[in-house]
Amino acid sequence: MKNLIYLLLLLFAVSACEDPELKASIERGASVYTEFCVRCHMSEGIDTSNRYPPLAGSNWLTEKRKETIHATKYGLRGDIEVNGVAYRDIMVPQGLSDEEVADVLNYIMNSWGNKQEMKVTPEEVKTIPKKMPR
Repeated sequence: MKNLIYLLLLLFAVSACEDPELKASIERGASVYTEFCVRCHMSEGIDTSNRYPPLAGSNWLTEKRKETIHATKYGLRGDIEVNGVAYRDIMVPQGLSDEEVADVLNYIMNSWGNKQEMKVTPEEVKTIPKKMPR
């Protein structure tokens, strides 16, 4: 079942991608998502229990790029607002490498109706400090 979910997620995300580097990153990111993210954010990027913020159609992803990278790399604690809804929970760090963070964000930012203008790179991930100003 896990393999079927991964395959469906992957086919959906890479079908419209024309950049070969981005396509490869999205493919790797789908695997990272299935391994680390799907249990909270579900296979369609929306937690139906409303405990975790949605990734599908998320204004957080488009408006808070550095914060998104930071949360994916270092975890998240405290209040955030996504699409006008307040969330307060803890996202523990998953121990992802800079490349895995870039790959999973490229996958997320190009799935479920999300479309990013600029791909996330491991070099960009490296520039994000552990302590971010709030």
